[in-house]
Amino acid sequence: MAIQTVISEHIEITPGVCGGKPRIAGHRIKVQDVVIWHERMGMSPDEIVYHYPSITLADVYAALAYYHDHIQEIRQQMDEDEKFVRELEAKTPSLVQQKLRKQNVKNDSISPR
Repeated sequence: MAIQTVISEHIEITPGVCGGKPRIAGHRIKVQDVVIWHERMGMSPDEIVYHYPSITLADVYAALAYYHDHIQEIRQQMDEDEKFVRELEAKTPSLVQQKLRKQNVKNDSISPR
């Protein structure tokens, strides 16, 4: 029970803030952000605090503890976010990529074969 009290000092869930996802108290840094930085990008907790000095080392460890206590829920949220990004990318192609394709088409039609 004491662990939950400590974590609740660092992690909060507020409807309408960050989509109601768990986040570091007083910040818009979600638990899943910390997980991505730590697990996928290989950042240590100290590196995370270095890059985001408004949070504490205790905040980072609380976020990681919360993640491990709610791993299925957080992973599901991350999967849903990634799916949403893929769908959005499919509906809205990159303007830079469109310009590059047009430029390549022009260059292909000009260059001798």
